Amino acid sequence: MIKVGIVGGTGYTGIELLRILALHPEVAVTVVTSRVDAGKNLNDIYPNLRDLYHLKFTVPTFDSLKKCDVVFFATPNGIAMTMAEQLLQHHIKIIDLSADFRLKEVAVWEKWYGMDHACPDLIKDSVYGLPEMNREQIKTASLIACAGCYPTAVQLGLMPLMEAGLIELNTIIADVKSGVSGGGRRGTVPMIMSEIGESVKAYGVEGHRHLPEIKQGLASMASGKNKVSADEIGLTFTPHLIPMIRGIYATVYTKTTANLVDIHALYRTRYQHEAFVKVLNLGVEPNTRNVRGSNFCQIGLFKPQGKDTLVILSVIDNLVKGAAGQAVQILNINHGFSESLGLETVALYP
Repeated sequence: MIKVGIVGGTGYTGIELLRILALHPEVAVTVVTSRVDAGKNLNDIYPNLRDLYHLKFTVPTFDSLKKCDVVFFATPNGIAMTMAEQLLQHHIKIIDLSADFRLKEVAVWEKWYGMDHACPDLIKDSVYGLPEMNREQIKTASLIACAGCYPTAVQLGLMPLMEAGLIELNTIIADVKSGVSGGGRRGTVPMIMSEIGESVKAYGVEGHRHLPEIKQGLASMASGKNKVSADEIGLTFTPHLIPMIRGIYATVYTKTTANLVDIHALYRTRYQHEAFVKVLNLGVEPNTRNVRGSNFCQIGLFKPQGKDTLVILSVIDNLVKGAAGQAVQILNINHGFSESLGLETVALYP
């Protein structure tokens, strides 16, 4: 039985980790931290987890986590990097749901996240946690940076084309919508219902911090004669906030002369052994409600009017495949379990 700690147990991704791990047969959650709720019973804060856990929130310190085998960081950016070195020195594995170790270039990370990195020497040892791309590296990693929610949807949508070298790199547009849970549990005015209800808005149009993560991932997918750098990826990425709790809907546009039937066959072949990526039949559009609460990504492919523009539709639940579910998938890979263990949940309907 693996002893697990969760740092940041009161955010949406922390709560989602608790929900998923409650039924994982090989995991025992032994520590859940929260500075605000330290000393309080978990069951009192989250009645939906009643009788599944008998824990109190604790302050996040090394002493409270030192008996864990794995620690999940479901925290804001800048927290995991302050504790990572000590945990790793004591052979405690880290699965970080924040962005602290996602970007390989320290200067790029510091530019986009607006702070000095506390342990830049560890970045080279971290593995980017997108299982469909880095499964082999995840198997033996001690520090895994779970892919972000927007990057997961966009990268899974483009992966087969990038690997095959079948798209024009300077003409990629990702128009992506997210439910409000992606913004966390902050009680800010822009996130209250009267502000977001019956409205859709773009944000981060001049530059969103997930942009360099997506470009880095796409560049790493290209191999052999198709090898490129992140700077060569001509990606326009625009996120939008919509009045929905869960879900990400990525509409990705790119140019390719390949036939749609051949592209569809390429996607089906690439993802045929992936437990959580489903390529829909031609002519079928994915819907966020069909993945809600699950760890699945559904992908639809279109070539409007038979032209060279390929439209890729990729949907996930931002809290599951975009965060906590993906983190548990990574845990399973890293410990040699069945990849679907604890993640067999069927999407909610309606």
